[in-house]
Amino acid sequence: TGEKPFDCEACGKSCAKKSTPNTHRNTHIAEKPFTCTDCNKSFRQRSNLIQHRRVHSDEKPYACSDCSKSF
Repeated sequence: TGEKPFDCEACGKSCAKKSTPNTHRNTHIAEKPFTCTDCNKSFRQRSNLIQHRRVHSDEKPYACSDCSKSF
């Protein structure tokens, strides 16, 4: 429906899901508790660390539907 009734207390950003402001709130804190064990780069969200870890591996989880090349 396009409604975004859940707001971030820090900046007022509106979100559609009740859980999203909690995740978004981490962008406003300095703490980065998720650290890459290969290069020590730190992230506020675990999902960002998981995505980053792919630069240290040969994992290419996506494939082009036209040419089947992985990335």
